[in-house]
Amino acid sequence: MTAKMLAIVPAHNEQGTVASVVGAIRAQLPNAAVVVVDDGSLDHTAQIARHAGAMVLSLPVNLGIGGAMQTGYAYAARQGYDVAIQIDGDGQHDPSQAGALIDVVRSGRADMAIGSRYLAQRRKGSSFLRRLGNAFLARYLSLVTRSRITDPTSGFRAVNRRVIEFYACEYPTDYPEPEAIAVLWRNGFRVVEVPVTMRERQGGRSSIDALRACYYMIKVPLAIAVGLLRRREIDRE
Repeated sequence: MTAKMLAIVPAHNEQGTVASVVGAIRAQLPNAAVVVVDDGSLDHTAQIARHAGAMVLSLPVNLGIGGAMQTGYAYAARQGYDVAIQIDGDGQHDPSQAGALIDVVRSGRADMAIGSRYLAQRRKGSSFLRRLGNAFLARYLSLVTRSRITDPTSGFRAVNRRVIEFYACEYPTDYPEPEAIAVLWRNGFRVVEVPVTMRERQGGRSSIDALRACYYMIKVPLAIAVGLLRRREIDRE
């Protein structure tokens, strides 16, 4: 039986790249539907995505990547999709490599497959502080989950139906990528990484500057630790 697949594209002010991203997904994943979650964009992202052939969910205000992705997962759950693939709207992720992530999920080897740029190549384009922050979070998450995590901030991910339904109800909103891994681990889901190559963002601007990178190196581990404590309290009850 063919799996019903959905590509979720979170986009905020990505009018320069969203058409090419949608076009590449439709070419490389012809069996997948495409939904662009327009996260309160102030430009023509929604109109361009719709013209490119995507379904568009427009949020009235900017909720951030966490709110946008939960919106996409809620849509996927309601529509009965078996597999969801997150592909960011800035052009960093190559849809031709999504098949490797999908295969891991469909084969049952994991509930979520993450595309890791660090398993495939040395990342040179990001700033020193961003690389340092990623390395710190990767080490921290690897210790917490007792598994190897190399790219906790990667937004190139595929998940199965169980995770779709879970994320539709519970998804981190502040700095979600690393926290979303910890949330799955706390709830017994299996997460693996798959080597991929990533491009530099083709447009727009990252919301993570040097100051925010430092802030998240402190904030994210604390948020994960609090979540673990809450989970233990629930388990005791």
